[in-house]
Amino acid sequence: MSRFFWICLGGAAGTGARYLLSGWALAAFGSAFPWGTFAVNMIGSFCVGLLMQVGLATPILSPTLRLALTTGVMGGFTTYSTFNYETIRYVQDGAWRLALGNVALTLAACLAAGFAGIALGRSLFGG
Repeated sequence: MSRFFWICLGGAAGTGARYLLSGWALAAFGSAFPWGTFAVNMIGSFCVGLLMQVGLATPILSPTLRLALTTGVMGGFTTYSTFNYETIRYVQDGAWRLALGNVALTLAACLAAGFAGIALGRSLFGG
């Protein structure tokens, strides 16, 4: 039950962080492109890569803390379902370039961010 509690608490923290970052991105960059969703998915990809590398290659993170941070915080923070909906709306509106750009940019940036997170974890903690 303790692990479940920490994962749920982490999910709440991640959701709050997503809300704040998405609101900031909307105010800073406008609504022409879903920059907030893009940012949280890229940052989340980086953090999951880093956390998993550190959590699996070192004893620094206990299994419960690793799950609370990845499944909980990052699970609440990242927004695949929002990314999916925004892309579908572009398609429905006939904005094919924005839809394809959103998919391509998100895929490339999140893969790169995930690899960067793993690389940082390896350089800092080995493995």
